[in-house]
Amino acid sequence: MNGHRFYLDHNATAPLRPEARAAMIAALDVGGNPSSVHFEGRRARALVETAREQVAALINAKPLEIVFTSGATEANAWVASGGWDTILSSGIEHDSVRGPVAATTARQVALPVATDGVVAVEEIANFALRDASAAGRTLVMLQMANNETGIVQPVAEVAHFCRAHGLAIHTDAVQAAGRLPIDFTNLGVDTLSLSAHKIGGPTGVGVLVIRDGTKLATLLAGGGQERRRRAGTENVIGIAGFGAAAAAARDLADVPRITALRDRLEAGIAQLTPQAMVIGRTGVRLPNTTALAVPGLAAETLVIKLDLAGVAVSAGAACSSGKVGVSHTLAAMNLPADVARSAIRLSLGWNSSPADVTAFLEIWATVARPRALCAAA
Repeated sequence: MNGHRFYLDHNATAPLRPEARAAMIAALDVGGNPSSVHFEGRRARALVETAREQVAALINAKPLEIVFTSGATEANAWVASGGWDTILSSGIEHDSVRGPVAATTARQVALPVATDGVVAVEEIANFALRDASAAGRTLVMLQMANNETGIVQPVAEVAHFCRAHGLAIHTDAVQAAGRLPIDFTNLGVDTLSLSAHKIGGPTGVGVLVIRDGTKLATLLAGGGQERRRRAGTENVIGIAGFGAAAAAARDLADVPRITALRDRLEAGIAQLTPQAMVIGRTGVRLPNTTALAVPGLAAETLVIKLDLAGVAVSAGAACSSGKVGVSHTLAAMNLPADVARSAIRLSLGWNSSPADVTAFLEIWATVARPRALCAAA
């Protein structure tokens, strides 16, 4: 491919959108502190508040419900550390949820996951009916869409149960933003986390969306920033980039195009490698994500071979790079070990093109033909 690189790892991070880059460059020339009352401070404050409105519009929330953070990891940890007596979560949650939950003193209730990757809603209902009154302050943490498989969870349905039985609910919507319509006002969750770099904004900035009227302990005590909910001078440059990326992603105009690219990608793989399987293919998935497994072929080997050939993909979550073992998501789905060990993730995004798909399929035709594959057949 003449040294050209093809990027199919948008779920790890999306390349910076030109709109976000332009907004950040412009923000570099705004030197005031957004908490200052003078002209320069007001200019910086205007950038922050414009971005707050843009991010709120992306998910149909009120601007006052948007709290800027250093990323979704911080936002998820903030919610988990809220002094809960009981936390319900599943084995498919991102490590930024699993880690903070494990670090709390709350009673932890594991929600089972079916082989289709969907959390058992009836288990939450059963808990609500059976144990809610004795569980104290209870939180359900349920991602909107999985970062590895793209499988979408029934968050609105779960939120309905939670609200009816006095349970709080948080959703990590990092992978869903810009790819699925999100209506925070009507979704029913209490809190929701987002990350800028998944939609073509900069790294190091995210939000926690806190429903108006929801009580949540202050994350950082200090100054009065973010309505006294998270102290510290705002990252004006990153926030401006986040706002511009949110505005660019808001109308989901790219979704039909990206869906068509994903479908073409999967059809090509099926033709070239009949042994391959797409995890969660029959369910509701993100339009950009393919979790691909070729039993008998090690995922790490595939990722390395594809990288050497000029294609960037992932095996599991980027945050888990360097770990040896089966993905916790695939383990929670109880997939056969040979399937879980061979799974890689292909994820498209705003700058993906037909050339990316063509290149991948050409490279895949040569990479996915080792002796191990022939033996597996």
